[in-house]
Amino acid sequence: MPIHYAQDSEHVVLITIDRPEARNSADMEHFKLLREAWERFAADDQAWVAIVTGVGDAFFTGADLKRYVPEITRFQKQIAEEGLTELHGYRLDDGTRAVLRNWPLYKPVIAAVNGYCTAGGMEMLGGTDIRIACPEARFAVMEPKRGLFAGGGTTVRLPRQIPWPQAMEFLLCADLIDAARAYEMGLLNAVVPRERLLDTAREYAQRIVANAPLAVQATKQSALQGLYHDEDTTRALRDAVTGLRDLVAAGAPPGQVVEVLDALAKELRTPFEKESRLSSRIFRTEDAREGPAAFAEKRAPVWKAR
Repeated sequence: MPIHYAQDSEHVVLITIDRPEARNSADMEHFKLLREAWERFAADDQAWVAIVTGVGDAFFTGADLKRYVPEITRFQKQIAEEGLTELHGYRLDDGTRAVLRNWPLYKPVIAAVNGYCTAGGMEMLGGTDIRIACPEARFAVMEPKRGLFAGGGTTVRLPRQIPWPQAMEFLLCADLIDAARAYEMGLLNAVVPRERLLDTAREYAQRIVANAPLAVQATKQSALQGLYHDEDTTRALRDAVTGLRDLVAAGAPPGQVVEVLDALAKELRTPFEKESRLSSRIFRTEDAREGPAAFAEKRAPVWKAR
């Protein structure tokens, strides 16, 4: 299988993109498999941290344009004509889910960048939390050099993740940069020798899994919801506007309109309000009782993830 999924006894999952003959690019099948790997990780309560890496001289280079473009074009036509949302396990959101674009994965993800990280590779990198690379790694959003556009999230995420001038240099010049320059820009946590890449990623993973998993996930959730607060607000407003439009068109009584507005008021929360709700939830967990107890008893905590 070209997307390998392996879980160890320490709650750490290793996802490996293995298609070296195409420099670890993806056709429809590989996008589907990568999406399924992320969803499997998200759904497994015993999987607390994921490491994603590639084989050979590439990390991930996005879509295999020779195969993916004709495939997705035929698929989009067929799925529209037949009025489906899924066909033979393939979905229209395979490509965006595969690169972690705009969906709530609150478990930590570590990128171990072993080589070229371009196009969809950069898109996926923007959805990871800890990023380690070997000196041979190369990074770029090169679409502008081809008259194209990087639509997988990088133009939104990168300027929120590193300083604006650095992000604009990266996006507008569209140059291929090395790992040392990526580290200077703030894109990476560390650059280590290739033979130490996965060991270093696992060291980061062990530092994370030493902490209570629900607290870790809530912390990432709060950070992401604060960083992308406008996304949540826009969705809530759009849904309310659509609902109100339909009610008005149907001549609904005022009471139903009030219900939609009340629901919107409950949905609209500031990042600090969301943080407070998450904090309250975590303080009610068993792990929140275990942590202080272990500290008082001078022993390592035993996390239950509940």
